[in-house]
Amino acid sequence: MLRVAVVGSGPSGVYAAQALVQQREVPGVRVDVLDRLPCPYGLVRYGVAPDHEKIKSLQGSLRTVLEDERIRFLGNVEVGGDRLTTRRLLELYHAVVYCVGAARDRTLGIPGEELAGVRSATEFVSWYSAHPDTAADDFDLAGVRSAVVIGAGNVAVDVTRILARAVTDLRPTDMPEPALGVLAGSGLREVAMVARRGPSQGRFTTKELRELGTLPGVDTVVRAGELALDPAYADPAAAAALPAVNRRNVEVLRDWTAHRPREGARRITLRFFLRPVEVLGGPDGRVSGVRFERTAPDGHGGVSGTGAYEDLGAELVLRSVGYQGVALPGLPFDVARGTVPHAAGRVLRDGRVSRGEYVAGWIKRGPTGVIGTNRPCAKETASSLLQDAGTLAGRELPGDPLDALRAAGLSPVLWPGWLAIETAESSLGLSLGRRSVKIPDWPGLLAAAATAE
Repeated sequence: MLRVAVVGSGPSGVYAAQALVQQREVPGVRVDVLDRLPCPYGLVRYGVAPDHEKIKSLQGSLRTVLEDERIRFLGNVEVGGDRLTTRRLLELYHAVVYCVGAARDRTLGIPGEELAGVRSATEFVSWYSAHPDTAADDFDLAGVRSAVVIGAGNVAVDVTRILARAVTDLRPTDMPEPALGVLAGSGLREVAMVARRGPSQGRFTTKELRELGTLPGVDTVVRAGELALDPAYADPAAAAALPAVNRRNVEVLRDWTAHRPREGARRITLRFFLRPVEVLGGPDGRVSGVRFERTAPDGHGGVSGTGAYEDLGAELVLRSVGYQGVALPGLPFDVARGTVPHAAGRVLRDGRVSRGEYVAGWIKRGPTGVIGTNRPCAKETASSLLQDAGTLAGRELPGDPLDALRAAGLSPVLWPGWLAIETAESSLGLSLGRRSVKIPDWPGLLAAAATAE
């Protein structure tokens, strides 16, 4: 029997586990899926916006995989610390597949970024998604009338939408009660989503973009003059050469140029060809706005500065300019790429394959693609592992890894514990007159899991 540990229970980890057990070449594969959190599903639980219930429903298919009798979920298990090093983990399993994602957001690297009120979109998403590493008071929107979101991807669109959306529309979701209260108490009237390049180069999907134009009580405004700076906007031949998604995005934005702001409505303004150069602060040490430099296409797919500047006022600035992988103690790491060096998923140490160690997902390829991109990525890694199975399975293991984890002082949350958390969240929602509501803190999650014992 080949025993494998998969570290990370997000889509890449679950797809890797699925590929390992649902094949016929190597019989008897057993997989433990480990996660630092007591809850599975990774960014599907803690990264997908709460009002995107169709995407969140992917949890159902991930659940089906994790309930396979050949797969065991072990939550509340942190790999890389003193209690469980990567070396020790490899002693307990024939092979380990690391699917630990890209946990850190990229910074802007401009003056004033350290001011109060400047945060990452990642932190904001974790807060309204009830990630237990955040606290209810991590965000205070009192006195915030305007916000600037810097970025042009789906995460930027998500946080823009959540900021502008009426709280009554969010109550049916699983957003934690404290976050709803903060959003309800906000006086936010305008959100500007700003991109340094043009509309044809936006990384958002058309479905996400269109949603911004359907929010009740919210006007969505773009400037025809900024769109016209994009060659693909002005030239039909250039537009026709775009990938389908980018072409549709341009058409959506073209339609929005006819929108006119209504008196009293909240507003989303999409701005293009503006590069942040400085965060501006007030006398209280908080952010008061962002200075942008106007950019223009450079003819090579990028942009260059024009020397013209514009200031946008804001009491809240969220940067959404991408993610970075984080080194896991004990694993090699390519700092420049933010990934673990590998060959078809096999971890490389000093250019040589490290026996029994593998990677999949963002820590393998970088933070690219959508959720579905993780499936072929995980399959490639699983294929490499299965090709090595004959060599890997020859090593005798010390026994059930669960016993060793407990002996090391860890308290793994097994699948019944996760089901108990789900039950507790349903009860919490019922008590609040809502549907299931997430438990937002470590003590609450672990206490709920303990009721399964």
